Amino acid sequence: MHLGVQIQRLTPADRPLIHELLSVFGRAFNEEGTYGAHRPSDDYLARVLGDSTVVALAAVADGHVVAGLVAYELRKLEQARSEFYIYDLAVAEAQRRQGVATALIDALREIAAERGGWVIFVQADYGDDPAVALYTKLGTREDVMHFDIQTSRGPRGV
Repeated sequence: MHLGVQIQRLTPADRPLIHELLSVFGRAFNEEGTYGAHRPSDDYLARVLGDSTVVALAAVADGHVVAGLVAYELRKLEQARSEFYIYDLAVAEAQRRQGVATALIDALREIAAERGGWVIFVQADYGDDPAVALYTKLGTREDVMHFDIQTSRGPRGV
């Protein structure tokens, strides 16, 4: 619990919270169409959340999702360990700068350690100074290049 917020790992049974989390992401990233216009079915969401390598965490206050994190466990071949990649992390504007994002990452740290996780990594966009400051406080910065390679089903192949 952090400042009246409870961190909860979402399961396939948490469908209303899953949809709230997607709405929080859409508003926070200013991508409401991406996170809301073509939402997958509840069955799809249940299958994804039933996958042990998917970690979806919600910060719940007064029964509503105010923040969340989605991470993916990447099992390694070179050693018996995993890395965890934070794909989405957002906090509703009213709850920002109160330690909620740190509480979500701390909860992921515990889950990752239990699963043999070696490291957690996350990307931040240039210009997203609050995210960069948070991640700098928690970890070591690496400057890398990121490439999106489209599949035949991706935006160029649709």
